[in-house]
Amino acid sequence: MAVREGAAGISLPGTDQEAALLFERAHYRHDPRWRLPVPPRLCLACVLELLPEPSVSLVRKKHVLSCFRDVLVRHASLVVQLVAQDQRVCIHFISMLFGLLCSVEDGSMADLCIEVLIQFTTQLKLEQTIHCLLDECHKELCNMPSMRGSLATLTLLGKLVDAIPALADKLVMEHRDLMEHLLRGLVYPSEGVQASVCYLYGKLYSSPMAAEMLSGHFREKLCPVFLSTLDGAQTKELQINCLGLLRQLLKYDLFVSMIMNKSALAESMDSVEGPPRETSLPLVLKKLLLSRDEILQVASAHCITAVLVHSPAKHAPAFIHADIPEFLFEHLSSSSEVLIWSSYNCLILLAEEPLFFSKCHTVYGIESVVRSLQGSLRMNNTELHKQGVLLFAEILTRQPEEIKLFTSSAMCRDAGRALQEAVNSPVLEVAMEAVKATSAFLRKDHQSAPPVQYRELRSLLEAMLNRCADFSQTPLSRRSLGHASSRDLEKAILRRGNFLLNTLEGFRNACRLAVEFQSEPSAQENPFTAPSAEKEDTLETFSEFLLSACDSFCIPMVMRHLEQATHPALMEVFLSILHSLFDIVPHMKEKFSKKLAASSFIRLTLELKAKFCSDLSHSALNQMCASFLYSLCVNLLSAPENTSPPSQEELSIVSEVLQHGLPQIISRSPESLAFLSDCQYVEGTARQRQYCILLLFYLAYIHEDRFVSEADLFVAVQSFLLSLQDQGERPPLVVFRASIYLLAICQDKDNALDEAVVGAIRKFLEGIPDLHLIYTHHPLLLRFFLLYPELMSRFGHRVLELWFSWEESSYEELDDVPSAGHPTLPASLAALFHILRSSPSILLILLDLIYSSPGDIAHKVLIVLRTFLRRHEDVQVGGLIRGHFLLILQHLLVEHGASPSEVSGNLPLLLSLLSVVQLRNESEQELDSMAMKLLHQVSKLCGKCSPTDMDILQPSFNFLYWSLHQTTLGSQKRAAAVLLSSTALIELLEKMLALTWAKEGSPRTTLLCSAWLLTASFSAQQHDGSLQVHQTLSLELDQVLKSLSFPKKNAALLSAAILRFLRTALQQSFSSALVTLVPSGALPLQAPEDTVLAPLGTSQVLSLVIGLQNLLVQKDPLLSYACVGCLEALLDYLHARSPDMALHVASQPWNRFLLFTLLDAGENSFLRPEILRLVTLFVRFQSSIVLSHEEVGLVLQGAALADLSTLSNTTLQALRGFLLQVQSMGLLADQCVAQTLQASLEGLSPRASSAQPPLQDMLCLGGVAISLSHIRD
Repeated sequence: MAVREGAAGISLPGTDQEAALLFERAHYRHDPRWRLPVPPRLCLACVLELLPEPSVSLVRKKHVLSCFRDVLVRHASLVVQLVAQDQRVCIHFISMLFGLLCSVEDGSMADLCIEVLIQFTTQLKLEQTIHCLLDECHKELCNMPSMRGSLATLTLLGKLVDAIPALADKLVMEHRDLMEHLLRGLVYPSEGVQASVCYLYGKLYSSPMAAEMLSGHFREKLCPVFLSTLDGAQTKELQINCLGLLRQLLKYDLFVSMIMNKSALAESMDSVEGPPRETSLPLVLKKLLLSRDEILQVASAHCITAVLVHSPAKHAPAFIHADIPEFLFEHLSSSSEVLIWSSYNCLILLAEEPLFFSKCHTVYGIESVVRSLQGSLRMNNTELHKQGVLLFAEILTRQPEEIKLFTSSAMCRDAGRALQEAVNSPVLEVAMEAVKATSAFLRKDHQSAPPVQYRELRSLLEAMLNRCADFSQTPLSRRSLGHASSRDLEKAILRRGNFLLNTLEGFRNACRLAVEFQSEPSAQENPFTAPSAEKEDTLETFSEFLLSACDSFCIPMVMRHLEQATHPALMEVFLSILHSLFDIVPHMKEKFSKKLAASSFIRLTLELKAKFCSDLSHSALNQMCASFLYSLCVNLLSAPENTSPPSQEELSIVSEVLQHGLPQIISRSPESLAFLSDCQYVEGTARQRQYCILLLFYLAYIHEDRFVSEADLFVAVQSFLLSLQDQGERPPLVVFRASIYLLAICQDKDNALDEAVVGAIRKFLEGIPDLHLIYTHHPLLLRFFLLYPELMSRFGHRVLELWFSWEESSYEELDDVPSAGHPTLPASLAALFHILRSSPSILLILLDLIYSSPGDIAHKVLIVLRTFLRRHEDVQVGGLIRGHFLLILQHLLVEHGASPSEVSGNLPLLLSLLSVVQLRNESEQELDSMAMKLLHQVSKLCGKCSPTDMDILQPSFNFLYWSLHQTTLGSQKRAAAVLLSSTALIELLEKMLALTWAKEGSPRTTLLCSAWLLTASFSAQQHDGSLQVHQTLSLELDQVLKSLSFPKKNAALLSAAILRFLRTALQQSFSSALVTLVPSGALPLQAPEDTVLAPLGTSQVLSLVIGLQNLLVQKDPLLSYACVGCLEALLDYLHARSPDMALHVASQPWNRFLLFTLLDAGENSFLRPEILRLVTLFVRFQSSIVLSHEEVGLVLQGAALADLSTLSNTTLQALRGFLLQVQSMGLLADQCVAQTLQASLEGLSPRASSAQPPLQDMLCLGGVAISLSHIRD
């Protein structure tokens, strides 16, 4: 609206302020259009006439010009619209303002004129006005006799070129002679003029074209003058403008070379006397660095950086000789981030020059670097962090080994902590640079200041590994955004790979450090540690940490990365780490190698070689893979699992094969199998490759890494063995072991070897001194040797012996389990049992093993055979075993004659097994001729033994006892006749029985038990069958009775055996033709009643009864059976000779107490066989004192109410005998009791009549063969 009013010509007088802006004398002539419609309402025409008017005061001119400047700033379009209508007005404006500039002496007014001229010119954007202004400036400078008044013009030109950069080229091309005036201004003794000239020069040289045109001017004239001006500058303005010009010049390599050449010339003339020397740029910049002005220090550092960027190798020495690094290091302690950052940049470039290190600047400044890095990491300046870490990394990397960087362990510790803090930086770029620095830090010369800070190194490595692990586990974005997203994903994976590579390089350097320190005695542990303190800061603990860290961090991180990408350089570093760890922790190398093999590292390495090294590229990776595989294989072969280690000679042969063959294996698995199967003539080098391939497959298969098909490998190994046979070669034992193992493992159940291959294997095996050299403990290898008759017949015995020698378990737990238990078998034993079932003839080899092998192996075989026979009762091998055992026994007796002590120590084991086989026989089985021969040979063997040969006698007696009791009556008679014909056996039994009451030299209780039981059995069989007696057996009756009255501790079984013998003697009325019971010493005078009881006396009878009562109180089931049976026989014996005596014994009141002692608090506790038989005995002899008629009725009533179906056959038989005895005695007067008895009999008779003997009559208790029916019935 105001614009339209102004256009209409409205020019009302304004305020006094507006009037001051008008030139009253001339304003009335001016067209109103020149009056601006916005405040301040300037009249441009008035401005044109007022400013040059001499009569107008300077204050008013400054006010008008200031208002005009404001209008140009706020309403430039209005001014341009008015002025641009006529270029003459524009030019007039320019001329007027320039004239005012040249005429005023007031500095602020001059600055205002320059500002308005620049704004006006740039807003008009008219070429003619610019030319006009340049011409005015040029004319002014040319007409100026001295540079004294040139400051305003020079300042105007500099700011004009700054505002319009294109003017630089125009000024140089069209006003070339201005350069001479500028040069005059640079030497004029006014730093203000010099500063303006430098500013203008800086703007001119900022244009590449102008700089090129001015190159000659600089070389010939400007360069020395400029350096001198810079050197002598005192005011900050001149210093800053000079540095600004220098920064522009240093952008161009040409000018850098010129300046540095001048500087070098000046330095070379330093010692020459004469006129003043030229100025050296490094010295000038050094002086600025020494100033206390931070801006100048930063600018100086920037200029140094600008020079070095062009060629550090060419220009750095000049700055180093000027000792500039020293002052840069000092500036690192500044609080200014900009100055620190600038110093970092300079030092990074200077570090590329070896002179930087040889002059020991790094030794001087390393402490400053570490402290600066620690301080900068606390600032929020990522760029500062990166540059600081980068500088540290450059110093650590390039520092010569002969110049120690860290002079104390404390400084080294501080450096490590600074790196640890940098590694933990959340900024990835900083962390990556820190990891690189850490890699350089882990050098021997950096860590050699004693004591080595192993704990700090460990913390640093842990931080590095944790940072890498965190970064590698960061989830990648997999959004399907097309090709661009795929590229981003690839970049992310590549970035992870680079970080991981840098981390692994650092870890490799740590491993290298550990290896190097192994030869340094002073680096083994901290020498300043107190003797009593726990030594954690040692090389050993550090080495173990490296192994643990590799296992926990490096291997998992690399494996995860391999799922996304495979980088040859990364894998080369990774494998070198694994390879070095074998040397770092030698005592763990075998365990570590086994873990690597079990983790498929053989497969991984071969795949790397096939993928990257097949075209002869990546030779370093191929060599590292070969070195790693070589060490891995040698470690695994040196400490093999389940096989004996090779000899040093064999190991050296295999090592040589691996060294030559592994680098040549660059094929994939199918190709390697095809090469192994090559049936054509194989030359030496190719054969070594085949050996390597076979060993690699062998070691991989041993550790469950089956990366090739078993069927294909089975065929390939067969072809390989046939090729060896055809060419008449014998492979190294380790290679042949691998072949046999792979054939055994890969053989399918339905896929057998060809006869030619079996023949080749047998031929190879026959040339081996001992089978243990190629044996590997595995069930399938055992099956392999036992599957083929050619191999089993020749090598089965040795293979089975090796098998049991390698079995770690003694199998004692299996021997302690009853046959009904059937616990789960170990896998190896289950496999052996499967083989035995399929080929029972192998049992004969096991028998030979029991006889001929060392004791521990023979014992294992015995337990295994026992377990097999118990668990597989359907396998009929008794005849097979007995026949083979008979041959062994006959051979022994012929070979050793009458010296059982010379017989193999394993014979007791064989006899023990024979007893087990005998125990498997069914009851009531006729003894065949082989069994009778065995009885004869075993009895013959026993006859050659003395009582001290307990290990032989115990299983022999068990066998004889079971043979007598586990057959038919007819066979029992024949067997007894055979045994009784052995007078030596009878004599042995007599000696052993007499040792029962010997104080010293008594054999084991178990053997005495067997001897008493055998004697009782012999006596019974001889008496019942009226068999011929070739040798009698004498015993002292008093000692027999005494042994029962005063039994040995924990000898219940022995007491039961003696009772069984005494019961037999009582049943025979001491009339046995085999056993003679004689009194001890002189016979005392016998009472008349003793004559009837002879050979027993009354006192002996009573003593025996008391002994039986005491034994019954022990409540041992087997002993109770024997006691009751002996008591029955004793009362029968007494009743036949003296009924009164029998009644006296049966009616003793003590018997009632004994009966109630045997009863417990349980319901129907009387329903036990031994108690029922004891009650029956008391009923029979009408011992009402012991058991009244009412109590008999209660027993009957309880029996009638009991669930008879839950009782054993033995109990039912005893109960039936009791009921029949009560019935026969007529003790039931009450009809109700009679009916109860009748009902009980009816319920009991069918079960009692059909009752069978116990399912397991034959037992082995504590190593003693027992027949329950023999003891009980």
